[in-house]
Amino acid sequence: MKSDRPEQRAADIKLYIRHIRELLAGRTLDSVNADTVRRAALDLFLEVVSEAARHLLTAWKEDHAQIPWRRIADIGNVLRHAYTAVDLSILWGIYERDLSALEAAVDAMLAAHDR
Repeated sequence: MKSDRPEQRAADIKLYIRHIRELLAGRTLDSVNADTVRRAALDLFLEVVSEAARHLLTAWKEDHAQIPWRRIADIGNVLRHAYTAVDLSILWGIYERDLSALEAAVDAMLAAHDR
């Protein structure tokens, strides 16, 4: 069920980060690049993370200004509208470098706003 509650959006981010990690566990950039379905799933999962992040409360995001919220929103737009131009190495970098910080920020949001 779709919810516009920020707590649910934050929980969705955590869920889709977990999906991304499960999807890519034990894989390499080259193996994902060769696997059309796995690549499509990565694109979709990142798009969901992006969309959910767009719906978090501004005050929550301001409390975690170290997270590049605008860039998170932008990657969703790119995945939706310029999908043929998306470089997998950029998405792989998000997976390797950025998801942990985002997940930590979302954990802090959920802890601070436990409803």
